Amino acid sequence: MFELDVRSRKPIYEQLTDKVKEMIMHGILQADEQLPSVRTLSSQLTVNPNTIQKAYRELEREGFIYSLPGKGSFVAPLAQERSESKRTELREGLLRLMAEAVYLGFTEGEISALYRQVLEGKRGGEA
Repeated sequence: MFELDVRSRKPIYEQLTDKVKEMIMHGILQADEQLPSVRTLSSQLTVNPNTIQKAYRELEREGFIYSLPGKGSFVAPLAQERSESKRTELREGLLRLMAEAVYLGFTEGEISALYRQVLEGKRGGEA
């Protein structure tokens, strides 16, 4: 379910948070679906449980998951107000990235091709 690159310079907990976010965004993980326990995921990935806990805490802080004491961690349903603020934040980030891409010589066609690539990846369940 989760694959981590131990040779990456990116910390393990960040790789895990990114992977969970990606799986949520692509619909692989559904709202209210239970995530593996810290202990289970720790043994599957052979990673320290504190690392898994740190990733789960970060995901909870960002609103991607929620925890129920004694039950575990679950994928959070997308709240409308959170969705709107996240969309605004993302829109601003995309504008900055697109301005940089235009500055570096990307054409409208190349940017459109990247958008289509993301759409195809979403339909296929992969990025």
